Amino acid sequence: MTAPIVRFAPSPTGRIHVGNVRTALVNWLFAQGQAGKFVLRIDDTDLERSTKESEEILKADLTWLGLTWAETFNQSERFAIYDKAADKLRAMGLLYPAYETAEELDVKRKIAQSRGRPPVYDRAALSLTDADRAGLEASGLKPHWRFKLSGARVEWNDLVRGPQSIDTSSVSDPVLIREDGSYLYTLPSVVDDIEASITHVVRGEDHVTNSGAQIEIFMALGGKAPEMAHMPLLVGADGSALSKRIGSLSVGQLREQGIEAMAILSYLAKLGTSDNIEPRSSVTELAAEFSFSKIGRAPARFDEADLENLNAALVHAMPFAEAQARLKDIDPHADNEAFWLAVRENCARVSDAANWAQTVFGAPSPDIAAEDKDFIAGAAAHLPAGELTTASWSEWTNALKAATGRKGKGLFMPLRKALTGMEHGPDMGAVLALIGRAKVLERLG
Repeated sequence: MTAPIVRFAPSPTGRIHVGNVRTALVNWLFAQGQAGKFVLRIDDTDLERSTKESEEILKADLTWLGLTWAETFNQSERFAIYDKAADKLRAMGLLYPAYETAEELDVKRKIAQSRGRPPVYDRAALSLTDADRAGLEASGLKPHWRFKLSGARVEWNDLVRGPQSIDTSSVSDPVLIREDGSYLYTLPSVVDDIEASITHVVRGEDHVTNSGAQIEIFMALGGKAPEMAHMPLLVGADGSALSKRIGSLSVGQLREQGIEAMAILSYLAKLGTSDNIEPRSSVTELAAEFSFSKIGRAPARFDEADLENLNAALVHAMPFAEAQARLKDIDPHADNEAFWLAVRENCARVSDAANWAQTVFGAPSPDIAAEDKDFIAGAAAHLPAGELTTASWSEWTNALKAATGRKGKGLFMPLRKALTGMEHGPDMGAVLALIGRAKVLERLG
């Protein structure tokens, strides 16, 4: 197999969300695993809704995720090329003007359905004479332009779905150019895929029905249709559509919520596959494990709780060097490897270290029950001499056990609550050493 060339083609009209990321990721993993090339195409033909700000944000999001690209280009800079392709199709008799309004087309669809026929465009525009077209345009109507399908069966071997076919006589001739002269997605996409030598188109299964028409456009323009892979779409944990919550699942918001890039990538790379969902340390590691054969046919259920758990697992194992830059921003005292190693298993996010920094280095309010006050008041006398280390906790509690007869929870819990104000948390051996003798004595009162 030759090295694949794939593309991810977002529209710069808002933040990219988990559905976009999954498409980008699968393309990236496939290319990376086969020593291929990942192309970022900016689909900004909608000049009213597309913005440079959104483009820069989506590029920043992809870079943060580690999904870097070998090359990138904007469709808005290529209109002359699309015009030339459209002219070629017109000359071939494959792109024809149609003048029906949206209301007229809706009536036609309803009539066809009432007669038990599929709502396929009837090609009435093909019977118009030059005089008919001139009259319609003189009345103020402008045409939209449809691609004339062959009516044959188009077949391909889908890398996810297996053998697929579309009877092009069962679908409407697709509109490629709107009445205002603007392009819909289809023609620019095909032209760009031909020029960029795209070998594989990897996308959601909602595009399957478009594939027959697109393959015919590839052939009409003298190109070779890429291989295709159509993945099941993401749904919620309960099987419902994600569309209502997709805004809260943008990369930007997940990042702001403290979700790690590798948690997002590890989860989306394995979701809906035969592999177990487990954290991975790098996107390159995910690429080595990727195969289209592992992708199932059922909708992939996206559960935010699973993503949270995966994130926590990554944080629990995160080296200090990886967390350090963010720890510096959290608290000057948190820039401390011993502190991070002590608290990380109690953090679902790196930002949770802020609470533990306050507990260890700040001035937490002690929580001492009435029945424990005498015990706590006398505990300082048994604190090991000298600088406190991670071994000091064991020495101290053993001495207190011998002196007071307390043991188990009755021994350990009052000390933890007096020193941290909490009933749970990191290992007290590490915490005691971090607090230091002076503050330990101060908290014991």
